[in-house]
Amino acid sequence: MTQTKSFFLMLAAVGVLAAPAARAQQPSPQPKPEETELWQPVPVVVTPAETPNAPPSDAIVLFDGKNEDEWISAQDHTPAKWTVADGLLTVAKSTGNIETRRHFHNYQLHVEFRIPANITGTGQGRGNSGVFLASTGPGDAGYELQVLDGYNNSTYVNGMVGSIYKQSIPLVNPARKPGEWQSYDVVWTAPVFNADGSLKTPAYVTVFYNGVLVQNHFELKGETLYRGKPFYKAFDGAAIKLQAHGDKSEPMSFRNIWVRELP
Repeated sequence: MTQTKSFFLMLAAVGVLAAPAARAQQPSPQPKPEETELWQPVPVVVTPAETPNAPPSDAIVLFDGKNEDEWISAQDHTPAKWTVADGLLTVAKSTGNIETRRHFHNYQLHVEFRIPANITGTGQGRGNSGVFLASTGPGDAGYELQVLDGYNNSTYVNGMVGSIYKQSIPLVNPARKPGEWQSYDVVWTAPVFNADGSLKTPAYVTVFYNGVLVQNHFELKGETLYRGKPFYKAFDGAAIKLQAHGDKSEPMSFRNIWVRELP
């Protein structure tokens, strides 16, 4: 081997000689900020309420303390016959459940309720009611967000206040004392069904109870049944129902109920 060839082999071994492909690469041009900016569609302007929990400008007011015009009997669709007095909607247990005249799909719901200060009974017999997020007919179970006295009142936890009845235990229990006003803020995503009635996508619900998250995008397994396992039954749009439970405790009251339809 000649001295010249040996010299070049030594340089290559120690990395002094670089192949043409090892030249420094030029940095690729950075994307422009404008390439990821969207200008359409422009969101609709909604005026927020000036006071907490009041309906925004695009809300449908279901009860404002004046009348039951937005409500009908869930049993026979005659005008609702609960008691309206002093700005409150109070359950009249003998007249049965009431539901909205309108049907909804996906929505944001605000509802306030009060367990009577003089409430009696225990467990499920103490201030029992419910907000049915989709009431599909008098004979159907629907999808129930439980209303119940949850302050020092022991019951099965998948039936306590803040639960999706018999399906989902609330994350925490932020219940106030009987006699104090409480609130639910709900985001409801209705189930979607195929043409043959089979389930395409399930229902989901997020619930804030007294401003505290208690249901976090929970996937429902079907209607909330008292007995048996939940299952889905096809429907297209449904009423929101308030329950007149048959327990013997003092009737509870509602106020400030509004809903916003979502795409």
